[in-house]
Amino acid sequence: MSTKDFIEKDYYKVLGVPKDATEAEIKKAYRKLAREFHPDANKGNAKAEERFKEISEANDVLGDPKKRKEYDEARALFGNGGFRPGPGAGGGSFNFDLGDLFGGAQGGSAGGFGGGLGDVFGGLFNRGGTTGARTQPRRGQDIDTEVTLSFTEAIEGATVPLRMTSQSPCKACSGTGDKNGTPRVCPTCVGTGQVARGSGGGFSLTDPCPDCKGRGLIAEHPCPDCKGSGRAKSSRTMQVRIPAGVTDGQRIRLRGKGAPGERGGPAGDLYVVVHVDAHPVFGRKDDNLTVTVPVTFTEAALGGEIRVPTLGGPSLTLKLPPGTPNGRTMRARGKGAVRKDGTRGDLLVTVEVSVPKDLSGKARDALEAYREATAGDEDPRAELFEAAKGA
Repeated sequence: MSTKDFIEKDYYKVLGVPKDATEAEIKKAYRKLAREFHPDANKGNAKAEERFKEISEANDVLGDPKKRKEYDEARALFGNGGFRPGPGAGGGSFNFDLGDLFGGAQGGSAGGFGGGLGDVFGGLFNRGGTTGARTQPRRGQDIDTEVTLSFTEAIEGATVPLRMTSQSPCKACSGTGDKNGTPRVCPTCVGTGQVARGSGGGFSLTDPCPDCKGRGLIAEHPCPDCKGSGRAKSSRTMQVRIPAGVTDGQRIRLRGKGAPGERGGPAGDLYVVVHVDAHPVFGRKDDNLTVTVPVTFTEAALGGEIRVPTLGGPSLTLKLPPGTPNGRTMRARGKGAVRKDGTRGDLLVTVEVSVPKDLSGKARDALEAYREATAGDEDPRAELFEAAKGA
């Protein structure tokens, strides 16, 4: 989240709550909206997914009292066109960097903001009402990657190797950009990596310096490997643990596993999108596994015990009550997918009556005798026709 987004976005409006809403009201509003726009409930709906991200971002800020206080202060100061100094502040307009104000939060999450605004203003202004030049640490980029798991790996969890390519400090010049390792301070931005841009609102915003591309340093003898940027593409392989119970399309965030930062800045995050292969026998419904088991007509009519397979474990025995209808679903508790709390869902067993294609003479005679014995019984389709007449 950029500083601009932090100031300009109205998170109260996103959640549909007033600015004086209590923590309980914010939590209630977030839960209601999260259920409505959750990706699992809106598969393939890009607008719902974007709305869910916006809702989550708003909750991250307003749901944390400290972040909410910083957000309210920032909106009060800068949300209406600028900052106007009080008496004795030196007169004129003040040029300062919002990145300095928020502790280098650009490119990071709302959680990356430093202390409250009051902690910053004590050291913000120098002589003459301007800020001192200082180079901010730069957070590393986030990396997106994908992984494909088997059905069993998704249910039980797996450790998989991921090969990633990202920007990192150039090894040839140790990240300086100069082949001799002695870059000079950029005279345009005096090492800050930023230049002021007037906003017309009583203060100045900043842009990356066009001469040093935001680095604050200029290489007089550019490194041939990185062309003076100090950054180069690097590949690495990581062993990443995918938790048990992940679903197809789920996006997992691994903090600090992205590209390395600059000038002591933190590394970015790694986002892994999980794809799950289908299983030839088992399916999945939320935290439950599903399986369809064929049974004979006599097992369904007379009852009996049937063996049912489980995923990665021994088979279990279920008792069919007499007169079990086709399509009935029974539940084997604790044989499903792993939940977030470590417990397991259930195995849902659906009975499918199997009709034989070929009958022996003895079996056919027996069925003929059964048909004659039940000829006077109630017509199973009578209710169907009665319902059709009344419609």
